[in-house]
Amino acid sequence: MSTIRGYVRKNTAFERLIGSKIFWTLFVLFTFSYPLIKSINRTLPPPLPKLYKVPEYTLTNSFNKPFGSKDLKGKLYIAGFMFTSCPTTCPALMEKMDKIQKRVRGLGTKIALVTYSVDPDYDTPEVLFKYARKRHANPYVWTFLTGSRKDLRRTIIDGFKVPMGEREPMTGNVNGEEITLMDIAHSEKFVLVDWNGNVRNYYQSDKNDINRMMIDVGLLINSTEKR
Repeated sequence: MSTIRGYVRKNTAFERLIGSKIFWTLFVLFTFSYPLIKSINRTLPPPLPKLYKVPEYTLTNSFNKPFGSKDLKGKLYIAGFMFTSCPTTCPALMEKMDKIQKRVRGLGTKIALVTYSVDPDYDTPEVLFKYARKRHANPYVWTFLTGSRKDLRRTIIDGFKVPMGEREPMTGNVNGEEITLMDIAHSEKFVLVDWNGNVRNYYQSDKNDINRMMIDVGLLINSTEKR
């Protein structure tokens, strides 16, 4: 209630309400308890299925050292496929992997990124080393692998169950001029593998699927599954 030169004005119901201690007590309780209740009642997505186990393999990394499934045991990893002289899809795929590397930075050694070359004739360890440095790949997180064609095909085709073709000519038109480039068919998907070598899911390289993969990575890392 307020007084102006003898005039007495009664407070409105709203003014009396916001001046009440009970109102503010209830307001604070609701404000802080609602998000908690909502999070408790939130339904988490079902666990990712274990599609199959990737057979053990040993290839060669960009430091010309043996590297394979035993080195990855105990951590999640995201597998991708490319070759350094790729004239078509690989540059865009590697840009996506660059962004993934930044997004998993806070996970330390709980996760690894592994890129498999489908062109072992050209992609020697030395070539992959220079390529990795050019991409600013963190060697503690992101590994580039090559090897014999036989071992790569067994790992990529039989292990991850994705394609790996042979080097073939591809004709295209650039600025009105027809040119021929060499291409190798390979998967443009990313593969999420768990700490026991089980493939958990495949993801397209578009923004929505990569975001979905990042969510799945977080759920797996924070899960109670036996490692």
